Amino acid sequence: MWLPGVLVAAAAALLAGTVHTFFPALPLLTLAVAFGIVAGNLPVARRAMTGVLAPGLSLAASRIMRIGIVLLGLKLSLVDILGLGWVTILGTVLIVMLTFVGTYWLGRALRLPGRQPILIATGFSICGASAIGAMSGVVKAKDADTATPIALVTLCGTLAIAVLPVLWHPLGLTDLQFGHWVGAGVHDVGQVVATAQIAGPAALAVAVVVKLTRVLLLAPIVAVVAVGERRRESGISTVTDAPATRPPLVPLFVGGFLVAVLVRTFVPVPGTVLIGVDTVQTYLLAIALFGLGAAVNLSSILRTGGKALLVGLISWTLIATLSFAAVQLP
Repeated sequence: MWLPGVLVAAAAALLAGTVHTFFPALPLLTLAVAFGIVAGNLPVARRAMTGVLAPGLSLAASRIMRIGIVLLGLKLSLVDILGLGWVTILGTVLIVMLTFVGTYWLGRALRLPGRQPILIATGFSICGASAIGAMSGVVKAKDADTATPIALVTLCGTLAIAVLPVLWHPLGLTDLQFGHWVGAGVHDVGQVVATAQIAGPAALAVAVVVKLTRVLLLAPIVAVVAVGERRRESGISTVTDAPATRPPLVPLFVGGFLVAVLVRTFVPVPGTVLIGVDTVQTYLLAIALFGLGAAVNLSSILRTGGKALLVGLISWTLIATLSFAAVQLP
């Protein structure tokens, strides 16, 4: 029975929204993940989280996550992205690809278990826990493999909210350069907003558009990985002569995401509708991220996650450094 778990996740999302209303500097989605991690590691709640609530939390972390990602596409207008200019767009794409490949290579070099290398690479290079949730479904990652990347990207994204503003003036960045740096280097959309807003509305606008340009890359990267998974499953099927369930060539939710981007770009959607959809999308992702956070076992991560923590910190440093270099370009 999935209903109890979904209701608990929804209640946690509403609580996160309430806290965010009173403390806007705390991103709603980061709060949702944090609430899930806390609930999943409290002894009094752990039994329920792994028992009666587990089916609903699993559904939230998978199907509800995918619906939220589809609706996320309505935030993206290709016109706004093209308005950044080709230098900024190509720089953003290059940063994402270098961070993704570098983090994945480092994770494999340090022999992180299971699908952790690709999940950490996805979360740190694209859009945090949401991207991890999207990729985990494609690569059929186990909860244990997903938990550590979720915890790491939440930790580093939260640290960025405090660290980047401290470095703003010492690094000699203008308001707009700071916004560009934040959009290119911070993981989650909510964390970007929380970090960039201190530099004013112009910096915030640049940060959000740059960030959403990174989000757009979720679709092709997930699609490419899906193709690789399909070929891998075909190889396994050939070697074992056993039928294998191959993932779709392009996951359905990725197609839905791209359709939503096209709708936002070419269809004059009323502003009130966009505001309403944005609210629904945010809370759907909050519900899903609570479910993902609830699967995080901190004691297990503390025992075995030293290498993963190193990969996460290096990846965070890499994307921040590359992003800083990019904002220096004319």
